[in-house]
Amino acid sequence: MTAVAKELKTKEITISMGPQHPATHGVLRVVLELDGETVVKCTPYVGYLHRGVEKLSENRTYLSALPLTDRLDYISSMSNNVGYCVAVERLFGIEPPERAKYIRTIMCEMTRISSHIIGLTTHMLDIGAMTPFLYGFRDRERLIDLFEMTCGARLTVSYARIGGVRNDVSQEFLDKLYEFTEEFPKIIQEQYETLIDENRIWLQRTKGIGIISAEDAINWGLTGPTLRGSGVPYDVRKYAPYDAYPYVEFDVPIGKNGDVYDRYKCRMEELKQSNRIIKQCIEKMPRGPIMAPDAPKFTLPPKDKVLTDMESLIHQFVLITKGPIAAPVGEIYAATEVPKGELGFYIVSDGSGRPYRMRLRAPSFVHVSVLPKLCEDALVADVIANIGTIDIVLGECDR
Repeated sequence: MTAVAKELKTKEITISMGPQHPATHGVLRVVLELDGETVVKCTPYVGYLHRGVEKLSENRTYLSALPLTDRLDYISSMSNNVGYCVAVERLFGIEPPERAKYIRTIMCEMTRISSHIIGLTTHMLDIGAMTPFLYGFRDRERLIDLFEMTCGARLTVSYARIGGVRNDVSQEFLDKLYEFTEEFPKIIQEQYETLIDENRIWLQRTKGIGIISAEDAINWGLTGPTLRGSGVPYDVRKYAPYDAYPYVEFDVPIGKNGDVYDRYKCRMEELKQSNRIIKQCIEKMPRGPIMAPDAPKFTLPPKDKVLTDMESLIHQFVLITKGPIAAPVGEIYAATEVPKGELGFYIVSDGSGRPYRMRLRAPSFVHVSVLPKLCEDALVADVIANIGTIDIVLGECDR
């Protein structure tokens, strides 16, 4: 027996998880070096979904670049649209009307609920809890139907506009949304939290897993619930409010231990706070215009002019404004709080009608970089929990 034991040798193995693995939440490849079931090294590889959004934006007008933002975090396109519009409005010095601010805030919080439902329930499904996934998508469908009622689109909406929103909301929309806000808190308590909060399997897979301290979370640049789960109460809506956020009351949920469970609880509490914000916005909704008078608009060519095919194509995308066509020379960085964290747009203007340079600060790109910190020296099974807890979408990670 002793002679046989001396001949036995062990070695680390390297496996590739993704980029087609369903639990990587997109085309993410994670190379894992394992010693048995312990992760010795974790290396994430991104770039499989790169589409050149930043470079494409530099070859479009400020208004025609807006639909590109839908394709970042494609399950949060309303929030992306608003973030881009806020940045361009600050560059141009445009102030949206009060009603437009309230409508955009409503849409952003509906998006936050929709995104958190997807993030939470797919995370639960990865770990083995199927029923909340079915309940969650039932409730998300109600919000998606309301998006469709407003702008005709369900996913990539392009609804916000520089200086306001594309069209007003109807009373039917407000009535149905208010009905949702009345019912949703009870649904969260009875059909989400009751099933999962004290479930012993859920607790074993999340408590004490993927711990990151407040100091490390800040140093890694984490934002959103991924940061707040470590006890840091930073929220752009509170520290640099925009649209209607200065006029509503809401709390910023934080965790204590910085583990997977705390980040789950933060997102679950944010469902309630978003519901609270929407209800206040509906109750306080002012009357008035939905577009600033100096906001850029599209125009069609004169009916009496015969155009060549090329001229017709150019006219479909021409940008005009009630004032100077060119943007002021300068640069701007504007941040908004999207469901996954801080989304920032850094725009450099050379005085033309399109961005000279546009750089995106995408939360998913920052968060995927922390995977080695969360996964190394942990079990390989916990890699699934750690990917779910940072709630990434590769559309905005790769851009």
